[in-house]
Amino acid sequence: MSRIDDLRFRVATTFQRHVLNPVLRRVPLQTLLETTGRVSGLPRRTPVGGRRVGDSFWLVSEFGDRSQYVRNIRVDPKVRVRLGGRWYEGTAHLVPDDDPQARLRALPRMNSSAVRAIGTNLLTVRVDLEQGEGRA
Repeated sequence: MSRIDDLRFRVATTFQRHVLNPVLRRVPLQTLLETTGRVSGLPRRTPVGGRRVGDSFWLVSEFGDRSQYVRNIRVDPKVRVRLGGRWYEGTAHLVPDDDPQARLRALPRMNSSAVRAIGTNLLTVRVDLEQGEGRA
């Protein structure tokens, strides 16, 4: 990773962790990805953008393997996703063979633009949602 990419990563993740995420987690209809902390074992909720397609939810991590939620998924792929105010359980899959740029074109424009602007190592993530109605 270049020094510029490393700086971009540090600035973006600091801003997200301390400013953006605490606000977005409180927005009732914001999509959230809940993973289990790989060290603490505690639930970790991250605001994400993406799109549900059938029984799957697709998103693109802007920092690939450096994203904390991706690191958590590697240890425990069981996740929950809050969509439209309802929680769905599922299993997350990292999809390195997917074309993340093409995937971004199929996802909501505002989030996709932000991911493209700050991303340094894009990685597609697919969450296979379990059958059944989500819980409020």
